[in-house]
Amino acid sequence: MGSFSITHWLILLVVVVIVFGTSKLKNAGKDLGGAVKGFKDAVKDEETEHARKHRVLDHDADTPTKDTKTHSSNKADDKHQV
Repeated sequence: MGSFSITHWLILLVVVVIVFGTSKLKNAGKDLGGAVKGFKDAVKDEETEHARKHRVLDHDADTPTKDTKTHSSNKADDKHQV
C-alpha cells in the first residue's frame, strides 16, 4: 500500500485532465518549460561571470608589481601577497 501502481497513476492522470482540461495543462507545460529555460540561462550567465572574474584575478596575481619586487627578499611580506 506504500506505492502506487500504474493503474493508480492512469486514474490520477484522467482526473487531472478532466478537472483542468488539456488547454490549461498545455499552457502550464509551456510556462514550466519557460521557467526551467530561464533558470538554466541564469545559471549559465552566473558561471560565465564567475569564470571571467576568476580569470581577471588570476591575471592580476600573475602580474608582478613594483612593490612585490622590492619586498620579495622579506619572508614576512611573502605570505601576505596574493
